[in-house]
Amino acid sequence: MKPIKKALIITNFNIYDKANAALTVAEKLYFLGCEVCTLLYNKDKIIKLNKSKMRFTFVPAEEAYSAVDVVIVLGGDGSILESARRAAPFCTPVLGLNLGRLGYMSELELGEIREISRLLTGDYKIETRSMINIEILDGEGAVRKNEYALNDAVISNGSVSRIVDLELYEGGVHIASYRSDGMIVATPTGSTAYSLAAGGAIVDPRLNCLCVTPICPHSLYARPLIFTDSASIEIKNICQREKSLFLTIDGRVNYELAIGERVRITRSPLHTDFIRFKDDIFYDRLRQKMNDK
Repeated sequence: MKPIKKALIITNFNIYDKANAALTVAEKLYFLGCEVCTLLYNKDKIIKLNKSKMRFTFVPAEEAYSAVDVVIVLGGDGSILESARRAAPFCTPVLGLNLGRLGYMSELELGEIREISRLLTGDYKIETRSMINIEILDGEGAVRKNEYALNDAVISNGSVSRIVDLELYEGGVHIASYRSDGMIVATPTGSTAYSLAAGGAIVDPRLNCLCVTPICPHSLYARPLIFTDSASIEIKNICQREKSLFLTIDGRVNYELAIGERVRITRSPLHTDFIRFKDDIFYDRLRQKMNDK
């Protein structure tokens, strides 16, 4: 692969352990000849922490993800998801270094920082993951919001656990009506996140599909469904008892969904590229991270 010449480092510099690990990675890259960037709003914190006085390039957040060859995220899966969403429009690959709990989306653990040097020689692989496009349609069918996600879109009652009423359509055809705590539409990547916890299928990320999982359905017969990724899935809010429901995208972005409105989900033209150093396959990683050895 192409040798990396310019890297963006993303972490929470307010947490000492993460900041210290980020500076270790940055110093390693810098002395190997790589330009090291980070977000401009971290400048004051880094100047205070940066005892080695190595040079950073400070970049505004709106420019950062398009100005580099790789995004290195030190944190948990939530941090990696957020960076993946920001990097996808520019096809900038993401490398995750786990400083969270599960770290399912990470490639490296803290003790494997030495592997970072392989970026500069091109000794790495790219793994491409599909994403979904998410549109909110008003009662007249007009698109009022458009988003995209790497993991999932979740429709629920928000912070209050209460049964809601939803209708599921594919290609304009009514599939089923649900009384449940909500519904999840996930990519294969997202199948091992909230969808898995709700009883959904584990899907190999090499498959091209969309996973629909009802959350705690009030039915003996409601089961997760798998659709081809060429499907156009719509979920309609028909809940009379609530003023509005909520659409949550990748666990980070929320929108209200009024009665009669729909969420349309299709495969996105965007994708996420992950940097991979290891030869482990999907099931090895699954077994390791889920501690089922």
